[in-house]
Amino acid sequence: MVEISRRRMLGAAAATGLAATAARAVPPALPDLKGQAVLITGCSSGFGRLTAEHLARAGAKVFATMRNLPRPEAAEVRQLARDAKLDLTVLELDVTDEASVAAAIAAAEKAVGRGLDVLVNNAGIGITGPVEVQDTAATSLAFDTNVLGYHRVARAALPGMRARKTGHIFAVSSQLGRVIAPFAGHYSATKFAVEAMFEQLAYEVRAHGIGVTIIQPGGYPTDIWVNRNRLSGELKARAEARHAAGYPEVVARMGAEDGSGRSADPMDIPRAIAAVLAAPAPARPLRVPVSAGPIPQTGINQASAEAQILMLGRSPTFGPIVRAVHGR
Repeated sequence: MVEISRRRMLGAAAATGLAATAARAVPPALPDLKGQAVLITGCSSGFGRLTAEHLARAGAKVFATMRNLPRPEAAEVRQLARDAKLDLTVLELDVTDEASVAAAIAAAEKAVGRGLDVLVNNAGIGITGPVEVQDTAATSLAFDTNVLGYHRVARAALPGMRARKTGHIFAVSSQLGRVIAPFAGHYSATKFAVEAMFEQLAYEVRAHGIGVTIIQPGGYPTDIWVNRNRLSGELKARAEARHAAGYPEVVARMGAEDGSGRSADPMDIPRAIAAVLAAPAPARPLRVPVSAGPIPQTGINQASAEAQILMLGRSPTFGPIVRAVHGR
């Protein structure tokens, strides 16, 4: 068992927080991504939409995916591509539909004539409320979108990457993939699963020349708040009184929360992704915390890495891979 002192954990968190603040003070220059084929999920708004534009401006050939086409957001992205002369293509992709995922990946690969260089798994949802109030429908939707959706898309893209022995996969997680906020539904549970799945994937695809980076945003003012309120309101409307009665004040707020007061710049996330891609492939980190405020998960990230090294670092089979992924 690894022991990490509280002082050490807090010190690590403080150091990372200062570094992140300094990095945001001067936005990094765009990397040269010419020739890179990038597919991003959840591009109708928020991090996905901003990342699609940011990487396209860096010269990448970007496939911005979203579900339920046609829709106004898709038209906006296409208009931007025309106006700014960006290599930015909209594809329909519903991460909860395996056939839709397969079709989108196949269309992107056909357009470039090979496998993708970069995949950004970003599409996700949140449904708030006490765990007891989360019914099977809400629980299934959260895991199907946030966890199985990421798995479906990564699984579809990996054969093309492996064939070329190169590629990089991002998983947009959350601070709440490492720490827990009460009454946030199953959001933390899904993001904890994402953290575990993509760390495991990082070990397994390292030998194929493929890297994995987990982005851990703090709270940002994106449209996920609007969508979360809709889904939370629907859950509240159908919640059984025998479950809701235990948490009257919390249930009353479901579907009526306001995330608009947050002032953090959502561009922090596309800039962090671009900065990872600017680094040489072997030096790209497994995890990148991104926040305009505290970064409480830093000590947990460090303790987790040390525990992995302690458990598997001397293994002749897994040791070299685990150490390489953690930069040891």
